[in-house]
Amino acid sequence: MMRKAIEEKLRVEFEPVHLEVIDESYRHNVPAGSESHFKVVIVSDRFAGERVLGRHRAIYALLAAELASTVHALALHTYTVKEWSSLQNTVPSSPPCGGAGIMS
Repeated sequence: MMRKAIEEKLRVEFEPVHLEVIDESYRHNVPAGSESHFKVVIVSDRFAGERVLGRHRAIYALLAAELASTVHALALHTYTVKEWSSLQNTVPSSPPCGGAGIMS
């Protein structure tokens, strides 16, 4: 449910040509179904001329309510179409959980 809400807000605001909202909560020490850790890959020419920090600030502002409630972590990978193409449509893998590990 949270993943879909994040995805919808990003689609409306940034009109991305590529968007992935990945729930990575299972990789962390949280109860099953927590929807607390997300990785976002978003490709939009709305980011043209914008520094990475500005892109991230825009997304954090858009998702302020979600970040104030159940979303604990948001890994952002923000690209223009040209940047995405030069990366050959790939993003870095998320690092392993640095906290207490995964719940059994």
